[in-house]
Amino acid sequence: MIEIYTDGGARGNPGPAAYGFVVFQKGKIIYRQNGYIGIATNNVAEYTAVIEALIWLSKKFKDEPLKFFMDSQLVVSQMTGVYKVKNANIRDLLVKVRQLESNFKSIAVTYIPREKNKEADWQVNLALDAHGA
Repeated sequence: MIEIYTDGGARGNPGPAAYGFVVFQKGKIIYRQNGYIGIATNNVAEYTAVIEALIWLSKKFKDEPLKFFMDSQLVVSQMTGVYKVKNANIRDLLVKVRQLESNFKSIAVTYIPREKNKEADWQVNLALDAHGA
C-alpha cells in the first residue's frame, strides 16, 4: 500500500497558493513534491495536491492500491461523495481526479487532523516561501 499525504494552502483566500505531497512506502518517505500555483483558493490548492500526486504516482505505481491522507474535511467529503460539489471550478478538478484514479487498483481517502499532516504542510510552505508569498 502506497500512502500519500497531501496539502494545499493559500495565504489569503484567494491568495498566493501552493500544493505539497509526500509519498510513503513501507513507512518510509520515498518522494516529496511541492509547487506554486499562483493566486487560488485553499480548496483549489488542496485538489491540485491530489492531482499532482496522482500524476506522479501514475508513472511509478500504476495499478497499485493508494491511501490518501489530508486535513481538508471538505475535500475528503467531496471526494468520498458525502458532499456534492457545487462550484464549477472545483467540479472540474474533481473530474480530473476521477480520470486519474482509473490508473490505480483502489484509492482510499482519509481525513486527518492538521497536526498529523506536517510533512505535506511543510512542502506547501516551502513553495510559498520560495515565491515570496
